[in-house]
Amino acid sequence: MLARAMGGREEIRVESMSEPLSHYTDAVRGGDQLYISGVAPLDGDGRLVGAGDPVAQTRRVFENMAQILDAAGASFADIVKITVYLKDVSHRQAINPVRQEFFGDARPASTLVEVSDLAVPGMLVEVEAVAWAGRA
Repeated sequence: MLARAMGGREEIRVESMSEPLSHYTDAVRGGDQLYISGVAPLDGDGRLVGAGDPVAQTRRVFENMAQILDAAGASFADIVKITVYLKDVSHRQAINPVRQEFFGDARPASTLVEVSDLAVPGMLVEVEAVAWAGRA
């Protein structure tokens, strides 16, 4: 993990994940909140995982998100809000079991949005989150 503190905020970058596609970092801690950038279904080399398979892509998104949360000292139980972007909203039912696998009993506030396209060709899902990341 690379962390860079700037005033009251800390940028978090997970080295094992692919480089961001633009001028952003994996997450930013501001006070007790952790803002996680949109997480893509990419491997560490930036290659799409699960082409054509929303379930495989969702699993990879949450695996990547787990790395970000771990780097920040947080977990899925700390997530208070997620936004899920799907290219086809009918995939919602297929990806829900994967979501439940990672969140367990935790139920964050949530928004689901169908979009016409995502940043990487072939991406079917992207998820951003806000987590409680207070330091004990």
